[in-house]
Amino acid sequence: MRIPFTTLTVCLSLLTACASQPTTQTTEKNNLTAGQVSLTLKKNSTTQQQVIEAFGSPNLVTQSADGEEVWTYQKHATVANSSSSSFSATIILLGGGSSSSGFEQSSRTITLIIKFKEINGVKTVVDFSSRSSSF
Repeated sequence: MRIPFTTLTVCLSLLTACASQPTTQTTEKNNLTAGQVSLTLKKNSTTQQQVIEAFGSPNLVTQSADGEEVWTYQKHATVANSSSSSFSATIILLGGGSSSSGFEQSSRTITLIIKFKEINGVKTVVDFSSRSSSF
């Protein structure tokens, strides 16, 4: 009994190679990054409304010792990458298989503190500082 080459090829295609692409999952997406902070905030120029449009509402609003409003932002993002692949083939007297998998996770935290002062009736950024860490 002879099996046509086309039939054998189709059978092997159905029985072999399951591969998945790496996936990336972020638990929280936000635009609060060190680069975005330096592009957005300008002392004595950026208003509270512009800050809200860029970063959203702050996590904490307090007053400084001199009575000025201070906003604090803290954002945390976790990125998880996972990938897996496998290969197997089975022909009556021939068999084989291999598989691999991986998982990687990283975290990033940024804290931004902005001090506002009223200038010409508009609350404007007079000072800010940010700290970020990644692990």
